[in-house]
Amino acid sequence: MRAAASLNLFRKAADVLRLNDMGGWTRAAPQLYPHQWSWDAGFIAVGLAHLDTGRAARELLGLFEHQWKNGKVPHIVFNPHAPAESYFPGPEHWVSAGLFPDAPPAPPYTSALCQPPTQALGAIRIWKTAPRGDRDAAHSFLREIYPKLLRWHRYLATARDPEGSGLVTIYHPWESGTDNSPRWDAPLRAVEVGDLPPYRRRDLGHVDDPSERPTDREYARYIWLVEKIKETRCDEAKIYGSHPFLVKDVLFSAILVAANEALLEICEVLGECVTERDEVSAWIERGRKGLESRLDPGTNLCLDHDVLAGTPIHARTVAGFAPLIAGSLPPKRLAGTMETLYSPDFLGHPALRRALPPSTSPNQPGFHPRSYWRGPVWPVAVWLIWWSLLRAGEHERAEDLRSTALDEFSAGHFAEYYEPFTGEPLGSDDQSWTAAVVLDWLATE
Repeated sequence: MRAAASLNLFRKAADVLRLNDMGGWTRAAPQLYPHQWSWDAGFIAVGLAHLDTGRAARELLGLFEHQWKNGKVPHIVFNPHAPAESYFPGPEHWVSAGLFPDAPPAPPYTSALCQPPTQALGAIRIWKTAPRGDRDAAHSFLREIYPKLLRWHRYLATARDPEGSGLVTIYHPWESGTDNSPRWDAPLRAVEVGDLPPYRRRDLGHVDDPSERPTDREYARYIWLVEKIKETRCDEAKIYGSHPFLVKDVLFSAILVAANEALLEICEVLGECVTERDEVSAWIERGRKGLESRLDPGTNLCLDHDVLAGTPIHARTVAGFAPLIAGSLPPKRLAGTMETLYSPDFLGHPALRRALPPSTSPNQPGFHPRSYWRGPVWPVAVWLIWWSLLRAGEHERAEDLRSTALDEFSAGHFAEYYEPFTGEPLGSDDQSWTAAVVLDWLATE
């Protein structure tokens, strides 16, 4: 991309983050997503780090102001000024401050779910990109956020993995961030939905084609799982003993491994945390072993595990590259992963407009090129693969992926996701985390 075009795209991406800046935190998008989502915030901080060190730091510190007493970071912090009809299920559906003993004071209200822990990745990127004049402020930020990150990761390593498997258990597809992925088809089919109060979906009003969004049947199961969590008052032990959806999520687990590595980097910067280093290192080792135990040798993909059924979930999705995201793959395993990534199941599929990883393989039953996580290309998923290739020493492949991504997304829109065969922007426009990863790709130039 030529310098003038890169600068113009950089400015447009920065404008999206300014458009969505709510004064200390960033909404995910102007219309469909008027609240703060937790794993979005990690990616957004990566982008903001290239614009304003202090503002990037506030993005994460603001999120952690709503951390639960048990260490959990809620997947949504609701914007109290957003219209009640803007998003469902909204704060009135969760009423977390009164219903859940561990929830923080409200308003603002939070959800009772969580999402992959990208925040430590954003925190260390803020430190690494801080200009010389901001180094002291960035160091102070790391000192402030480190204990919050540690409590968050400890919650995931204990409450969400009581077996000590190294793999995080999710209670709801929304916790994965990949809501309607084929990864969840089998465990969702086993969920029997009871009586639900009437509700009206808000998301369908923001798309022209309803097939882009989860089906009504999927949505009913989503809401039913929320109701079951509310019944337990979010008691982790009760959920583990009675909840109808318990899945070991390999993508979530891989991001936790990478986030724990970032946590160790923060320890090195601070020159402290001696007592916790062994604990965090053990989480990393346990996580990688857990992911290795879920490898499917036939596809070289890592498979989620249905805890209740006691079976692996066979689905060819971008989550299968979890060990690459976790890092430190031995050469033979890395070679097998590269073979699958560049095979006709993913980047080598002949019908792709550009060689970018679709969220679900076009050869997977249930693939749909326009339906949310069932096929479209997500810029944040592309960023994760690119970043993982860099960490694996695959610099040429990483650069090819970065330049291809910028070619695909250079038309603007900063869409939520893209049709893999045509490149058509889909979902919500002016998506903050899309703009953020574009900023990070451009900053490498």
